[in-house]
Amino acid sequence: MADVDQGSTFSSESASPALDSLNANVSNGTDSTNATVAKFVSTPEGTALAYGSLVFMALLPIFFGALRSVSCAKSKNSSDMPETITSRDAARFPIIASCTLFGLYIFFKIFSQEYINLLLSMYFFVLGILALSHTISPFMNKIFPANFPNKQYQLLFTQGSGENKEEIVNYEFDTKDLVCLCFSSVVGVWYVLKKHWIANNLFGLAFALNGVELLHLNNVSTGCILLGGLFVYDVFWVFGTNVMVTVAKSFEAPIKLVFPQDLLEKGLEASNFAMLGLGDIVIPGIFIALLLRFDVSLKKNTRTYFYTSFFAYIFGLGLTIFVMHTFKHAQPALLYLVPACIGFPVVVALLKGELTEMFRYEESSPLPEVASNEEKETEKKEK
Repeated sequence: MADVDQGSTFSSESASPALDSLNANVSNGTDSTNATVAKFVSTPEGTALAYGSLVFMALLPIFFGALRSVSCAKSKNSSDMPETITSRDAARFPIIASCTLFGLYIFFKIFSQEYINLLLSMYFFVLGILALSHTISPFMNKIFPANFPNKQYQLLFTQGSGENKEEIVNYEFDTKDLVCLCFSSVVGVWYVLKKHWIANNLFGLAFALNGVELLHLNNVSTGCILLGGLFVYDVFWVFGTNVMVTVAKSFEAPIKLVFPQDLLEKGLEASNFAMLGLGDIVIPGIFIALLLRFDVSLKKNTRTYFYTSFFAYIFGLGLTIFVMHTFKHAQPALLYLVPACIGFPVVVALLKGELTEMFRYEESSPLPEVASNEEKETEKKEK
């Protein structure tokens, strides 16, 4: 369904390094990195299953990542604190992403593709284990029995001594976290050895959910700047040059979700993949998560803007698929996702007379206060 535009590294200001400018062209090519029209003619059932599965998988990290982002900002654990993207970061991001993309293009032209991808595999192996462990931790905590012997640990690394002692690393974890880490390591080894599409998707979903949860836009204007800039970036590098396609053909990393169109014929060993790049999930996803936090700040017990933008994302993704099949050509998904995800909530805000309030909303202290009030109301109901 989508061909990965490119896999690069987030700037330090934008946090999670696995989720930079991972935008996607919608494509149904036989080659997992081919942006051209497919030679393989899949069955209608196989195509529907692949596209439906990709859409479903794309919605999971957006929905759950947005919910987790609401409580993320008030976390006392420094490793779970969100990275805030300002308007300045958003304006520079397409330029940094373009430079990174072109840099990767030069690297693949000069150096051996085999050695570069070996380094990338090790890099994403470590990141994938950490991301997947963080993702499944809340779910695993509900599975463990109450009498599970859960011991606390602390990894402390300091510099100096006495009054001049300075903490470099101070990470607290428990036995349950170690179990999650072991499970994630098994998936990581599976991915490195086999490059299986299921292992790829587990890492991809983890990256996407962590991105939506931990990357916070400080206001709606910043979101519009970021999405608008990447809209231009995506269209230019897809339609204007062959740089993105060249990098996509050379880049091997879990920076996309894939699903085989020939699954019904070949089972788990299927190899004709439809794809969706993580950037087409994370970039709109952090904007949708912002609108959910805006809904919470209104204290109206409604999620109007969240559901509006969520369904706008589904509409945009569906439109991308429709255009691809109509014109038989790979499409940059952000070309359709950005207008939908911005336009639908803005129209709703105009109809409700809350447009000014929406654009004045700032990601600051009110949200944790609102969240804590909701928790107090929940506790009262439970009592």
